[in-house]
Amino acid sequence: MEWLAGTSADVLCLQEVRAEPEQLPQEVREPQGWHVVHAPAAAKGRAGVSLYTRREPDRVRIGFGSAEFDGSGRYVEADLPGVTVASLYLPSGEVGTERQDEKIRFMAEFLVYLKELRARAAADGREVLVCGDWNIAHQEADLKNWRANRKSSGFLPEERAWLGDVFAGGGYVDVVRALHPGVEGPYSWWSYRGRAFDNDSGWRIDYHVATPGLAGRAVKGFVERAATHGERWSDHAPVTVAYDL
Repeated sequence: MEWLAGTSADVLCLQEVRAEPEQLPQEVREPQGWHVVHAPAAAKGRAGVSLYTRREPDRVRIGFGSAEFDGSGRYVEADLPGVTVASLYLPSGEVGTERQDEKIRFMAEFLVYLKELRARAAADGREVLVCGDWNIAHQEADLKNWRANRKSSGFLPEERAWLGDVFAGGGYVDVVRALHPGVEGPYSWWSYRGRAFDNDSGWRIDYHVATPGLAGRAVKGFVERAATHGERWSDHAPVTVAYDL
């Protein structure tokens, strides 16, 4: 709540909320000055995404038309003037398990939707922004220990190629990477194990993925990394981008 009270953001995208809306304190469920849509997962205590907007959306959609995933608490989008903003929590996966198979199925369906969404938005003169936990580090610069993770979910060749297709074939832009080319990170997730946070041994898996027109209006992007390990309130940190609109 302290962070929310201090931010100047117009839109806040949350992932892995886990709680049902009625389980959240009133000041979190419906903060004063915000319009909120929660999309919890049908499986209690898992996933869950939310969108907080200063302005009331013109339209809200939960899910992306998937029979398998629309009830999984992984995608919600809202139409605001000139832009559709979405909160995404892509499955994390685990090599050699059904969780990885689920992730691959999600990716296949979601890429089709992303391309359709961009086409519809272009026809309507709108931009698109999909924020959230994509659970894939695209390039070697996107995780500290990339050599040790070449066979790990989140950095598999097929996952990286898929994200590349989102950018190249899908016509989207990795906004923070465009603002910070040729540098390591900035990382947005650190394991709770060992001293990963203290050593900044992290992954960049949380993205602003935007259509080119909106991406071109990004003026700054940064990770709101806590000053110390003890001050963290998640293993992720907020990824914030300011757009000149």
